[in-house]
Amino acid sequence: MPFTAALEAARAAGLDLVEVAPNDDAPVCKIVDYGKLRFQAQKKRSESKKKQKTVDLKEIKMRPNIDVHDYQVKARAMTKFFTQGDKVKVTIRFRGREMAHQDRGANLLERVREDFDEIAKVEFEPKTEGRLMMMVLAPR
Repeated sequence: MPFTAALEAARAAGLDLVEVAPNDDAPVCKIVDYGKLRFQAQKKRSESKKKQKTVDLKEIKMRPNIDVHDYQVKARAMTKFFTQGDKVKVTIRFRGREMAHQDRGANLLERVREDFDEIAKVEFEPKTEGRLMMMVLAPR
């Protein structure tokens, strides 16, 4: 159908002529209500965004000499984060003379790894950056 005839048919119907497939030799067009088409496309995009789950990175900060009860409180928070589907970054901060006992921090991160082995996997192995030692865990 020639372009002018298609445009005239769209105007007669009170609708718009929308190009669907712009090929070189024969472009394909549709006679539709363009405003309604845009609205439906926007609705479909927002619906797909609703179903997406963003994964957040939560941070738990500890010290190398953490007490048993304090550790349990942090472990409960980490469990809650994993059930929500978030990743957890465990950071151990060394101050003063604690830098001489970095093995305590490594032991603490190993304990965290063992405690959460069944519900989380280690995404980034423990590494030291200055006065911080960190490890990232992701839910299984």
